[in-house]
Amino acid sequence: MPAKNKTRCQWVANGNELYIQYHDTEWGVPARDDRTQFEFLILEGAQAGLSWSTILNKREGYRAAFVGFDPEKIARFGKRDVTRLMNDAGIVRNRLKIEAAIGNAKAFLEFSEKVGSFSKHMWSFVGGKPIQNNIALHGKVPATSAESDALSKDLKKRGFRFVGSTIIYAHMQATGMVNDHLTSCYRHRECKKLAAS
Repeated sequence: MPAKNKTRCQWVANGNELYIQYHDTEWGVPARDDRTQFEFLILEGAQAGLSWSTILNKREGYRAAFVGFDPEKIARFGKRDVTRLMNDAGIVRNRLKIEAAIGNAKAFLEFSEKVGSFSKHMWSFVGGKPIQNNIALHGKVPATSAESDALSKDLKKRGFRFVGSTIIYAHMQATGMVNDHLTSCYRHRECKKLAAS
């Protein structure tokens, strides 16, 4: 249950309970495991051009359609799977995004085999610890950063798709690589403490 009478980031003000719960328990929390990083890579790519609430409301649909975000299983998806996914109302039925998710699973596996931990690599772009922004106004939250530019370029070079700098910055916010909770939000301090632990 979302905490009552708490000051939150402006973007969650008119959100439903699921949206508020996501803000209160996940957004900005450092995620250091490969599976969570991969899940958000798929979800943030699916969000391109849409609202995050749309994706959040379809998250369980994505978990079912994309077999719990298991990259090995997704990488084996073929034409029949693409057709199945194009008919699945539980996800965003966009062929380019679906094909990119499958391609990203393949790129993820190739990366893991050649380099190792995907999460560790992602975190290396922020020096291994969350960037702590101290932003007071919603309108001042950036859409990209030098770090998201560099990470986006790196991922594109490795064959990932739907990983532009804006998408990657949103990914960094979601996985706690950057703390963009407003300073007035009760989660700002909490996420700052998580980063230090």
